[in-house]
Amino acid sequence: MPTRAEAAASAVTLPSQGAFDGEMGAPASRVDPARARQRPLPTPKPLSSHGPARIIAMCNQKGGVGKTTSTINLGAALVEQGRRVLLIDLDPQGALSVGLGVPALQLDRTIYNALMERQTSLADVRLQTRVPGLDLVPSNIDLSAAEVQLVSEVAREQTLLRVLAGVRSEYDYVLIDCQPSLGLLTVNALTAAQGVIIPLECEYFSLRGVALLVDTIDKVKERLNPSLAIDGILATMYDARTVHCREVFSRVVEAFGDTVYQTVIQRTVRFPETTVAGQPITTWAPTSTGAGAYRDLAKEVLAQ
Repeated sequence: MPTRAEAAASAVTLPSQGAFDGEMGAPASRVDPARARQRPLPTPKPLSSHGPARIIAMCNQKGGVGKTTSTINLGAALVEQGRRVLLIDLDPQGALSVGLGVPALQLDRTIYNALMERQTSLADVRLQTRVPGLDLVPSNIDLSAAEVQLVSEVAREQTLLRVLAGVRSEYDYVLIDCQPSLGLLTVNALTAAQGVIIPLECEYFSLRGVALLVDTIDKVKERLNPSLAIDGILATMYDARTVHCREVFSRVVEAFGDTVYQTVIQRTVRFPETTVAGQPITTWAPTSTGAGAYRDLAKEVLAQ
């Protein structure tokens, strides 16, 4: 049986000339492979109590694949299903914080303080968002120093896990928005998490990094966190009109099978609008296709 990393590597084998180029006249199926996988999703059951939270890392070392957008909107969709959700911005760029309307550069205390100062807890730095039931631990450029400072710490890979212990009982889900790298902060997220969601842009060069990411996840599972698992691969920026996009999605499904969520996130101008508005798409454009997609994703996550 091939390993997951080998399966990922096989998915990114360079295609033959024209295989991704519908304009070159190469034969290609016009069937939308994402639509063909659609099945009815179960209705989530209501909760009678909250916690302890399942911790999920949104991870991909390639930037611009929809990690932050997916973290915000999956969190908001889970809240609509009666879950309490904590979002953690573990990227020094602070995009998650900005995407929720938080002026991260003006904050005195962020996730950096919770990680590096013994007297500061996660509860001290978390903020309430405009969505009731959705809380945020913000980040800004200060976090970039933590990557260097953690190197000399004892059990440095478990720093975030220790910090999360104080608030985990208050939430049903903790979603960690990782930085676009496989550095020490990302390893901290993978060590703390029980599951990983890999947002994957349906584009060939985005696909190439999956093998390296899966290999890193396997190493963390082997050496630091035996309970870590890939919850799913989420296809983002999907456009069924292009042969390239359909072909990339088909290759991912061929390599990973049911690990790929049936929900796909279509390209839409609504997502940039939500960033400016500082709101999830579920509240900014609740009837949009994008909002419906993240509600479907929440149902898939809850079904797991």
